[in-house]
Amino acid sequence: MMMFRSSVFTLLVVMAPLVAYAESPRNIVLVITDDQGKGELSFYGNEVLSTPNLDKLANESTRLEDFHVSPTCSPTRSALMSGLHPFKVGVTHTVIERERLALDKKILPQYLSELGYKTGIFGKWHLGDDEPYQPYNRGFDEVFIHGAGGIGQKFDCSNADAPPNNRKDCYFDPVINHNGTFVKTEGFCTDVFFQQALGWMKSKADDGQPFFAYISTNTPHNPMMAPDDAKQPFRDAGFDENTAAKFGMITNIDDNVGLLRAKLAEWGIADDTLLIFMTDNGAAPIPNPTLDGKPYTHHNAGMKGMKGSVNEGGTRVPCFLCWPGHFDKPQTIDRLTRHTDLLPTIVTLAGGQAPTDIDGRDLGPLLADADADWDDRYIFLQQGRWPKAADPDEFSRRDFAVRNEKYRLVGEKQLYDIDADPGEQRNIATEHPEIVANMLAEHDKFWKAARPGMVNEDEPDAKEAPYWIRYAKQAATVGIPMWERPNLP
Repeated sequence: MMMFRSSVFTLLVVMAPLVAYAESPRNIVLVITDDQGKGELSFYGNEVLSTPNLDKLANESTRLEDFHVSPTCSPTRSALMSGLHPFKVGVTHTVIERERLALDKKILPQYLSELGYKTGIFGKWHLGDDEPYQPYNRGFDEVFIHGAGGIGQKFDCSNADAPPNNRKDCYFDPVINHNGTFVKTEGFCTDVFFQQALGWMKSKADDGQPFFAYISTNTPHNPMMAPDDAKQPFRDAGFDENTAAKFGMITNIDDNVGLLRAKLAEWGIADDTLLIFMTDNGAAPIPNPTLDGKPYTHHNAGMKGMKGSVNEGGTRVPCFLCWPGHFDKPQTIDRLTRHTDLLPTIVTLAGGQAPTDIDGRDLGPLLADADADWDDRYIFLQQGRWPKAADPDEFSRRDFAVRNEKYRLVGEKQLYDIDADPGEQRNIATEHPEIVANMLAEHDKFWKAARPGMVNEDEPDAKEAPYWIRYAKQAATVGIPMWERPNLP
């Protein structure tokens, strides 16, 4: 069992690049939303959406303002869980068996379990629906998830949610996998996930048990649907139904983040809890958005590209870290950071020793001092998603980008000075051929190092989806119980 210390928070550099913290958060809550871009918070200038609770969190957090994830969801989640680039853990797609996080990799909940934390996941997993890949077999004590990459999804492979969710209103009253047993829930999916998480967190707090709660919403991913009270204001403002629904989903997320923070304060554990908020990729485009019947331009915080793109708008997302008394000042960190950095940072904060054989870097020095020395580095961003049975090496230079603190190389012929041109409007590749050549060489080195980790490339598509098989077996034997809905604590 880890020891929780209560001395004044300081940072001691014990051996580069590891940082020892004088105090550990008793609890850790990580909220990650699905397909919500940086421009979909009023904090970042969206004048249509109002996200007061997320804005308040941003104003009370250390903010990573140049924080990058992968262009799509499974890759981001695999990097978050492993501290490694997605391609190094087998995740090169979001379906066709290439969303499965390699079983030989130790992941975040396993590290935290060893440090005395109870661990729970609520919402989206999307790192393998087969039994060995399920989160209850990978370090999570409490599992309350949907299947596939979203509620109601079904593909011709292992990636498919429970059969009853394959319907038009699937975000309401979904069937959920609770610790290996399917249960029928009541309510809108995001509310259901937060409610289950809150009940579980309260039970751990009452027992004096430190916890890690991973709340991974499937919203605001399509299909576009939201509770009427959340989307009606946008209907009234003149938006089309899809846009009103997506904005309603974001409003609902904001409400739930506000509820989460209120409950942590009510239970007296807010000061002992590190709360992290982030999103998994850039905003997903809304189909044919209109306002008063005219085309509506999506607010994207001045960035180029959206979900799936290797431009800034596809990978640069919000990341807030709030821990009262520690990371609660409106500090801005402008240095280049990424999803792989969260595992070593969280593990070190929790009192453990982060692994050294990963791509992520402990953010401790920057959390202590935003102006701390921080060596520049390259990060590699790639869409993946090449066709089934293709030779990945033929796609090594397709849909990729390389970033360092100053430049972003997009493909082989586009170079942008992100400091001077964050919107990527002026291609300066021909002016700096030496920079392009160097970044391409670094990308090729990365690819060579990542290639052995692409272990799922030759996996045949499953003939039957694991969730469908399990659901049919359970329904035929014990039926589908109603969710024992916890009273909101």
